[in-house]
Amino acid sequence: MARTVFEKKSVMKGTVQELWDFHAQPNAFAKLTPPPIFIRMRENKLKSLTEGTVDFTMWLGPIPLHWVAQHEPGATDMSFTDRQIVGPMAYWEHQHIFRPVLDGVELIDRLTIEHKPGLVGIFTRLMFDGIPLQIFFFYRHLRTRLALGK
Repeated sequence: MARTVFEKKSVMKGTVQELWDFHAQPNAFAKLTPPPIFIRMRENKLKSLTEGTVDFTMWLGPIPLHWVAQHEPGATDMSFTDRQIVGPMAYWEHQHIFRPVLDGVELIDRLTIEHKPGLVGIFTRLMFDGIPLQIFFFYRHLRTRLALGK
């Protein structure tokens, strides 16, 4: 199977620190998840955005997906990565990159994904690829912009 990269970029009013602080809030994940998807946190062992694990069930309507993500430092001081260690994908790495720019702060979400073969792979392609992924991250960036309140 081949890995693909998806990237969503947005420039927002505010600072890198404000964007970091928003993502560090305990309820940020729930705020950033669009309906009809709901998250039930099973165990949150995050020490920070760059260290620890989260164990959750993602409900896509009536369909539960168990997921465990490991949080790690990102490529820059103001970035972090969550990597699926248990879940529906063959591979999922989500880089959250916050970069100061002239007009404020640039939010970059960069995903590297690979689907499993078979029925699970067909399902994840329908939910976590193409247009659904674009809608998911459009929503996340909109909610982030609203949360920064600028």
